[in-house]
Amino acid sequence: MKIIRCADSQGNIAHASQQVDGTALVIEGDIFGEHQVTNQKAEVVRLLAPIQPFAIICIGLNYKRHAEETKAAIPQHPVVFMKLPNVVQHPGEPILLPTHLKSDKVDYECELAVIIGKTAKNVSRADALKHVLGYTCANDVSARDWQKHGGGGQWCRGKSFDTFCPLGPVLVTADEIPNPNNLAIKTVLNGETMQDWNTNDMIFDVPTLIEFLSGSTTLMPGTVILTGTPHGVGMARTPPVFMKDGDVVSVEIEKIGTLTNPVRDEA
Repeated sequence: MKIIRCADSQGNIAHASQQVDGTALVIEGDIFGEHQVTNQKAEVVRLLAPIQPFAIICIGLNYKRHAEETKAAIPQHPVVFMKLPNVVQHPGEPILLPTHLKSDKVDYECELAVIIGKTAKNVSRADALKHVLGYTCANDVSARDWQKHGGGGQWCRGKSFDTFCPLGPVLVTADEIPNPNNLAIKTVLNGETMQDWNTNDMIFDVPTLIEFLSGSTTLMPGTVILTGTPHGVGMARTPPVFMKDGDVVSVEIEKIGTLTNPVRDEA
């Protein structure tokens, strides 16, 4: 099932099941618990990120070719950092380039996002995918100057500006993607393909990440895991390519769809 989250003309927010003809049927109940698809058509005035995350856990350097292009050693354990949950941006709405804490080195990163569907702690790799509600597209937008030089050695400052985590356009339930590590994934910037690879290049696959992240740690329903980006990021290009006001960036993932956002300067 493809699940969207949307607002109607009155501002009411609901989840709905996207149909083949493009319409959507309202889902009653909790998508992380008991729920059912009704016969009521959803009024989709505004398409929202498919969930408002409980937490956003991110993995760095998780594609072999990306580690090579950044001249980084292959990590022995997953490289973990966080984004603030409130930095999520909706499909079609702008990624804002920071002007107060100014950055002119804002980069794109296409990523497969994993949405945890039920509480997970000390989960084995073999059982990991049983805890997944589904998957969506993510753009791990990164201010490289703040990530590399302005964060005191941590990445979170450069990764957690407002709007730096677009998600969407749909959440595809896990039954439709039995193997999340065999999906084509790409970034398109202003019509030019910048990243084009496959999730089978992950150093730590999705079950391994869930096993590691749930070790002695409770992952709550609604936790989003960003699983890393393939090679082709802007900072590794010669010359570097960073996003600017007026750009349009899209993340495309096989079996999920296309997440598109314009890029604008922060007001």
